[in-house]
Amino acid sequence: MTYVYAVIGLYLVMSAAAFIVFWLDKRKASKGQWRTPEKTLLLLCALFGWPGGLLAMRFVRHKTRKKKFTIGVPLIAGLHLAFWIALAGWWFNDYFTQ
Repeated sequence: MTYVYAVIGLYLVMSAAAFIVFWLDKRKASKGQWRTPEKTLLLLCALFGWPGGLLAMRFVRHKTRKKKFTIGVPLIAGLHLAFWIALAGWWFNDYFTQ
């Protein structure tokens, strides 16, 4: 059960980080300042921060016109969800066949 809490904590921390970085990048964009590279934003989403990235896209309205983000972030989310569903299926199958 400790692993479950660790994974949930990882998602929460990385989502908060992604949301903050998206928000700061939006502020810098409106002020014409130096921007966070797009690959950094996508990497944060891929490294367990996709919920925060999706929330930032929705509520901060940042990167909503870029196909790289409107397709990429949901794709990253789908891959994460598919992994957890596959892992749960494998675990349940292994658990009930013993």
